Amino acid sequence: MTIPQLELYDFGDKVTAFSTTRHRGYSTGNYAAFNINRYCGDAEEAIQKNREALCLTLGIRDDHLIMPHQVHEARVVKIDEALLALYATERQDALEGYDALMTDLKGVCIGVSTADCIPILLYDREKHAVCAIHAGWRGTVARIAEKAITEMRSAYGTQPQQLIAQIGPGIHLDSFEVGDEVYDAFAREGFDMSAISLKKEKWHIDLPECNRQQLLASGLEPQHIKVSPVCTFQQSANYFSARRLSINSGRIFTGIMMK
Repeated sequence: MTIPQLELYDFGDKVTAFSTTRHRGYSTGNYAAFNINRYCGDAEEAIQKNREALCLTLGIRDDHLIMPHQVHEARVVKIDEALLALYATERQDALEGYDALMTDLKGVCIGVSTADCIPILLYDREKHAVCAIHAGWRGTVARIAEKAITEMRSAYGTQPQQLIAQIGPGIHLDSFEVGDEVYDAFAREGFDMSAISLKKEKWHIDLPECNRQQLLASGLEPQHIKVSPVCTFQQSANYFSARRLSINSGRIFTGIMMK
């Protein structure tokens, strides 16, 4: 079986964290080669083979690889034993409409799908809980990173100072050209536009930096936040980019699992 090529992140020896690349999978065309997202039009047979390969690499069963159906909002779902005990169709229904997941279960890989949007992983070193966040521009405007940390505090007693964060591959400032309505949406929500935007022919927004600022505002220590240098639009040969490949293409899966 093909072994997927992963970009690994260092959260210490108790955690496995990664983003998938496009390489070493079974999908074809704009989905080539490694895609496990069932909501973007890829063939089910290829998706299942890719899931099997990832689960084998992680050493888990398929029902312990958890991914929601994201809708660009700011809702967070808790992954617990009750959710895992559901039948597959019930479990997927329960994951409908969430853009962030959190869990304190070991051996369960939670993750989000992106193809230019920003994935964020969090690990609470004291309470031993993790979170995966999908932050597109709408989710970023809705402050999903801040809301996820609030939910972790409520569920697990998380203190932001104990969190480690990884902002994964996504579209960067130079490539993320937006209309005035997107710029205005950020400005209305009180973001520091001088820190997250640049005017060329049109406005450009720095989504990784905007989310980093949210993590800082939530109380994370600067040294505990890492940002991937990968711009998906500029590196679409290695990472899926909806702007480069169209929405009918694969998705990066950015996941985290406690051992």
